Amino acid sequence: MDAFPSEPYSDLSDDEVFARIAAARAALGDDALVLGHHYQTEAVVRFADLKGDSYELSKKAAESHARLIVFCGVHFMAEAADILTRPEQTVVMPDLEAGCPMADMASRGELESAWVQLAELGNPDDLFLPVTYINSRAEVKAFCGLHGGLICTSANAGKALTWALQRRPKVFFLPDQHLGRNTALAQGIPPAEITLWDPVLPLGGNSLAVLRQARILLWKGHCHVHTRFSTAQVRQARQAHPEAKVVVHPECPQEVVAASDAAGSTGFIVRYVEAAPPGSTIVIGTEINLITRLARQYRDRTILPLVSSMCPNMYKNSPRDLLHVLENPGRVNVVRVADEIREPARLALQRMLDL
Repeated sequence: MDAFPSEPYSDLSDDEVFARIAAARAALGDDALVLGHHYQTEAVVRFADLKGDSYELSKKAAESHARLIVFCGVHFMAEAADILTRPEQTVVMPDLEAGCPMADMASRGELESAWVQLAELGNPDDLFLPVTYINSRAEVKAFCGLHGGLICTSANAGKALTWALQRRPKVFFLPDQHLGRNTALAQGIPPAEITLWDPVLPLGGNSLAVLRQARILLWKGHCHVHTRFSTAQVRQARQAHPEAKVVVHPECPQEVVAASDAAGSTGFIVRYVEAAPPGSTIVIGTEINLITRLARQYRDRTILPLVSSMCPNMYKNSPRDLLHVLENPGRVNVVRVADEIREPARLALQRMLDL
């Protein structure tokens, strides 16, 4: 369904927008559920019924009785929610243009091309089990479902990797090379058995000998928010705050993870801050909106960013966009995954749930 223009709301003041959002929410009652990803701006997430990471929110949507699911996040998140929810539920986004560059770094066509090339080693379905991060297109999730693979989150990537290697000798991990590398190393996979697949190069830029040796094949993708962090920034943080703990997301480069005190998903970072004693100093390497929200919430702790790194796509959702979808429930900005993609993608998600 096409997005309708939301220009009429540009004439409203912020207070008028907020008042109309409140009125629309009241009119919809329990028929609507507003989900806010941790990386959303405070102006939007203040209206969320639930805050969390992408998979957590999709799961909550599926458990809800609400008929309208408003996902304040980026496109792959709304797709995942649509895959998991029931037919009578409708998933919408405030702004359909809020995408994810990392998810767009891997397409189904590129993955199918990789499978054709890997046939030089033997039947790829006997050798490789595809594992895709939830931060991926629905069509990539569907490919994994059709080829015996599964989806993972940053919180359960280790379990997914273990599960995959119990079933096939090699894993094709996509689209985030850094999460894949950090997870593989944490699972004890030697660096010599981890190699990168560049989809624009023949054989991903590898020789057949390298591909035979590799147990983990990493898609050449990354999150621009988390690749902004460096070991120099970690050193600077330790010099400025010797008492601080440095905590980063596993989408950061491996050397940044190694230089930090802890690494984990957004949920892990939230719990880390929650568990820290008053007076603690914690320097965090992830999207700035989560860090500033934690700093406001835990004023008895010093919560600082490693460096300010923003996801511009998360910023695309605005209160006016939210008002637009609430005042036109189920009629604008609908996210619907085609059935031929939905079912194999759901299968890949179900394999993750079975873990």
